[in-house]
Amino acid sequence: MEQAGPTLETPHASRGLALGDFDNDGDMDIVVINQNEPPSLLRNDLSGNNNWLKVKLVGKRSNRSAIGAKVVAKYGGKQQAQAVTGQSSFLSCHDRRLHYGLGPNTTADLEIRWPNGQMETVRNVAAGQLVIIEEASGIVHAEKFGAAGGRG
Repeated sequence: MEQAGPTLETPHASRGLALGDFDNDGDMDIVVINQNEPPSLLRNDLSGNNNWLKVKLVGKRSNRSAIGAKVVAKYGGKQQAQAVTGQSSFLSCHDRRLHYGLGPNTTADLEIRWPNGQMETVRNVAAGQLVIIEEASGIVHAEKFGAAGGRG
């Protein structure tokens, strides 16, 4: 337990939990919502050479937040499916950006089913970045964080 740091050694009345890559380093972190005190950020400082990709969707015909959209990332003969949600836990909400760990793979193909039922495919998306995909327009913005590649 002491490897996790002093936050987990001290008792708290906690009410919510949110997951996301809060420091944009390619690995998932945790925020715990504590009652009557500041939240606790549990940073994941994983080291390694694995790659990752973050995807944020923006609806145009569907709802702007793309709540209900489903994205399948395909890479190296594998696939991961995630949905955009707008809730998670009491007094908290997970990061709406979808996070995919790609292992050694450097690109992924994304298949998106928008909430209105439309399908869209974005091919050969490079790892180690956040891509913002606008409905029916493909990638409208890409942003790299830190060193190329990743940790995830």
